[in-house]
Amino acid sequence: MAIIKCPECGHVVSDKAPFCPNCGVKIAGNPNILETQDMKEPIKPIVPPTIPNTPHQTNNNSAPKKNKSAIYVVSFFIALVVVGIGYYMYSSAQDNKENEAYEYAMTSTDPAVLQSYLDTYKDAPTAHLDSIQAHLALLQQNDQDWTNALMSNSKSSLEAYLNSHPNSQHRQEALNRIDSIDWNVAERENSIEAFETYLQEHPAGGHIDEARDNIKKAKSKDLQPQEKQMISSLFRRFFQSINSRNQDRLTDQVEDVMSSFLGKSSATKSDVVSFMNKIYKDDITNMNWHINNDYQIKKREVGDEEYEYQVNFSAREDLTRTDPSKETEAHFKINATVSPEGKISSFNMIKILE
Repeated sequence: MAIIKCPECGHVVSDKAPFCPNCGVKIAGNPNILETQDMKEPIKPIVPPTIPNTPHQTNNNSAPKKNKSAIYVVSFFIALVVVGIGYYMYSSAQDNKENEAYEYAMTSTDPAVLQSYLDTYKDAPTAHLDSIQAHLALLQQNDQDWTNALMSNSKSSLEAYLNSHPNSQHRQEALNRIDSIDWNVAERENSIEAFETYLQEHPAGGHIDEARDNIKKAKSKDLQPQEKQMISSLFRRFFQSINSRNQDRLTDQVEDVMSSFLGKSSATKSDVVSFMNKIYKDDITNMNWHINNDYQIKKREVGDEEYEYQVNFSAREDLTRTDPSKETEAHFKINATVSPEGKISSFNMIKILE
């Protein structure tokens, strides 16, 4: 006898059983039933699972405790990560703050700013500390040089300081002190040249208005060398024109209308030409006028920086005549006025009898 599976329902049954006790299919003598190789082995009885005893149940209750421990470990590691990130961010912020303070201190000219950096960032990078200390030493030397320049109170010392420290925080103060020194020199000399020199050296100085006022006052009352030169040249051209009988050049030296010319009021240029022609007598072959350069000049302000000049001087007339017995030399005293335009506006002369 062999144990087989029912071909219909798969129930285990003997091959000698007439019918399957489960589904009723014919078993014995059924040609469709084949003995399987697997069924030749005895069927092992089914053993029900063993029910755990109480001690095993106690071990299962320890699982929640293990889960809690795992949670604590994970939380600890998360906390470490958070603290690490926070420390990194704080450290990075501190580094940025130190860098900003370093850059600001290196551009500062105030020693207090650099000293504050050294006091605040004692753990800064060595390169930063060395640079700050070197910069501070330079500023301290600068302050010492400035103190020395101030103590000397001389223009040369202040100029030397500016040459050595062109970007010093004391630059403007040094320039102001030089300005004051030069102004004091100009006031002591009290001359137009001194005030003009001040204006040339300090075109934006603190005393330019005073300098201009003093120049104006000086010009209004004091005859300047260039004014005397202008007057001398004017009368020299006037008499040279007479010597050469150059009518055009002669009339260029006088105003169109003169207040007085040889006693005639409101004289014109034609009156001047008539005078020149009149003094050339028929027996005169040559005439030379010589100015004695004994000018006495008074100036008078007639407008804003416009001046009129009263001029007194003497001149000599040398003549060459066809008749040697006649007078060949004469001396004259001349009184004239020169206009602000630099031309003769009045001209009178008296012959000096010897």
